[in-house]
Amino acid sequence: MKTTFISKENNDAKFEMEFTGEEFEEAIQKVYQETKDRFRVDGFRKGKAPRSIIEKRYGEHIFEDDAINNLFSDKYMEAVTELGLKVINSPRAEFQTVSREEGLKVVITVECYPEVDVKDYKGVEIERRVAEVTDDDINTELDTLRKRNARIENVERPIKDGDHIILDFDGSVDGVPFDGGKADSYSLVIGSGTFIPGFEEQLIGVEPGGEKDVVVTFPEDYGAEDLAGKEAVFKCKVHEVKEEELPELDDDFAKDVSEFDTLEELKKDTAEKLQDEKNKRAENMMKDAAIKAVYEANDIYVPRPLVEDELDNMIDTLKQRIAQQGVDFDTYLGYIDKKESDMREDMKEEAERNVKTRMLVAAVVDKENITADDADLDKQVEDMAKQYNMEADKIREMLGEDNLQFMKKDLEMQKAVDFIFDNAVIKEPEEKAEEKAEEAPAEETKED
Repeated sequence: MKTTFISKENNDAKFEMEFTGEEFEEAIQKVYQETKDRFRVDGFRKGKAPRSIIEKRYGEHIFEDDAINNLFSDKYMEAVTELGLKVINSPRAEFQTVSREEGLKVVITVECYPEVDVKDYKGVEIERRVAEVTDDDINTELDTLRKRNARIENVERPIKDGDHIILDFDGSVDGVPFDGGKADSYSLVIGSGTFIPGFEEQLIGVEPGGEKDVVVTFPEDYGAEDLAGKEAVFKCKVHEVKEEELPELDDDFAKDVSEFDTLEELKKDTAEKLQDEKNKRAENMMKDAAIKAVYEANDIYVPRPLVEDELDNMIDTLKQRIAQQGVDFDTYLGYIDKKESDMREDMKEEAERNVKTRMLVAAVVDKENITADDADLDKQVEDMAKQYNMEADKIREMLGEDNLQFMKKDLEMQKAVDFIFDNAVIKEPEEKAEEKAEEAPAEETKED
């Protein structure tokens, strides 16, 4: 194959791929060998008919289309790599010559990544994010730990807010039962907001074994249109009432839930972990601010095919998230009264922003010659192995070489984000700056 570059205008590159008659003939013969079993010719066993006989019966060009497609698919990326082109969509082909004697000549036109001359990515100004751990933060974390280790005990008293209850309920609208309105031995936490607004509150005061008709109105925007805005009656019977018994916050608690002997040690460790988490969140927010500043400083062309690919990925991610909740995507669209095309239009601006951001960061990778080496990739794989409790070699095997190379590209992008952040000018928040100004000693006035 011979590849000849023709021209590049705007973002469209044009080049020629040329195959000799011999190469075309080899491709035709290969298709014949791979497909001859599909043809039935009288007088020949299946797969034994000569090529010339098949061509005479089915047409002399019977194998040519597949041969052309195979040559093109096998050699197209080789030609693109040889010419150093970064293509972003499917090529458009214009055949100049198709002949077994003269071979093939095809002119390819394909849209390429635009050349991005990123600017103003060094010295962007961002505000410092303050990450302070308060006593309330620590207490909230410890309360969560207490709830996680709470005992749930049956009580013989009326229901209070926060209680765990077991109940039967049977709902109806205008005396007619509806789908999903009935359940037996259902577990509910009062105050959790699991049910329709007003349902849980009406059960407060009911004793174990007691019954009550709960009257509620479905919200106007309720997912099921036949119930939206309707008044419903739920006949409820409470079987059990349970309350959370939280453990005392003392040294014994610390010993039970951690490797520490005292509550003070547990509090100190909790504070340190919260500080680490807040520091990471604050740094990530500052990195986001730095990238946003670069985004706003650069006006670049964003190719439509890349935006469409991003929209495809966003829709697929949404479908997976909805499926994990046990809801069919079409049903979900019905709930929100939208079509998939509406969702794509709603997401279009975000998709364009995502693509433009990646293009700018990739341009920084190129401009600063940022690379990720094997050591960087090894660390990433080892971190994944720890996360999934697997051997690193097994992770590599599962990912495969292509995905490992994608990971390396992602690492380069992360390094570029770090580079932008490391070169940013971090300003103190206005409140902090004012406090420092107030604390600074006034300069003495010198007399002439």
